[in-house]
Amino acid sequence: MAKSISVIAIILALSAIRSTSKTLTERDLETEESLKNLFEKWVAHHGLEGDLDDKAERFSVFKHNVKYIHEFNKHGHSYDLGLNQFGEMTNEDFRNMYAGGKIDRRRIRGRFINKNILKSDISLPPYVNWIEKGAVNPIKNQKSCNCSGIFSAIASVESILFIRNVTKTLLSLSEQELVDCGLFSYGCDEGSVKGAFLDILTMGGLTTESAYPYTGQQGICQYNIPVAKIDGFENVAPNNETELTIAVYNQPVIEGIFNTSCGFNPTHAVTVVGYCATYGICNYWIVRNSWGEHWGEGGYIKMQRGFSDPRGLCGINMEPYYPTKMPFPATSSIDDSYANE
Repeated sequence: MAKSISVIAIILALSAIRSTSKTLTERDLETEESLKNLFEKWVAHHGLEGDLDDKAERFSVFKHNVKYIHEFNKHGHSYDLGLNQFGEMTNEDFRNMYAGGKIDRRRIRGRFINKNILKSDISLPPYVNWIEKGAVNPIKNQKSCNCSGIFSAIASVESILFIRNVTKTLLSLSEQELVDCGLFSYGCDEGSVKGAFLDILTMGGLTTESAYPYTGQQGICQYNIPVAKIDGFENVAPNNETELTIAVYNQPVIEGIFNTSCGFNPTHAVTVVGYCATYGICNYWIVRNSWGEHWGEGGYIKMQRGFSDPRGLCGINMEPYYPTKMPFPATSSIDDSYANE
């Protein structure tokens, strides 16, 4: 049976996943009145009453999206579309607010680089999931601040500090501190991944989210005592799925992916937190997004591995990065249990 994803995900041509979004029925689309009732329920459910300045125009877009979703789901694709919090947005609205970043393509090199985690002589397990290992925080929401690079970079930092047993517990670090104080990550204007790593290094680390809560807009910088630091960051070789798999085996990795045609011009950054590569059964990346829990499968999505183009589906193999933190593992990650799974 097909599973459902966000209406926005149709522009990404992504693989089948489950969604917490509403499934539409014929009755919902039966009349103008039933569509209005659906719209009002949707507005109330997502608490958007105060955000809709032009309700008639938003309702018109909402109707178009609902009808598109319903028609798409009639044709038996490997996934279904569902109605979530982006239901009253056009693709252009969505691109401008959530996926309009100009991912920095310069190959900025990190500091204290160590390629040990990318040794090719290790035996990779068929399945890795850092969420199940307790190394990934709950899904966050960047809201209307276009800073996916900051969110994905910090997600990877949170994980590596836990995996390396530096913080002892999984900390939730402050995206807002980088939005307000970062010089290289561009705040809500782009949220550059590499810039975020440079800012973390330059600022001497990050404070916690509880000490510097997220607001979703750029504000005045308030410096805090850092509680989490990294040694540097590193590139995974571009368009190299094998090296990316090795990197993800050791820790979550940042990717610059997603654009309106699901091509190879990155406009949005996410974090790869695992993979499934069992011959004849599964072949996908487990991807953590920053659009809240109502997008995709509780905020995650599965994306195809083994794509015909070496750049990967939506360019997922093109621009991988990960933070570095001593001590580096010899050949394995948080423990050796994956080898036995």
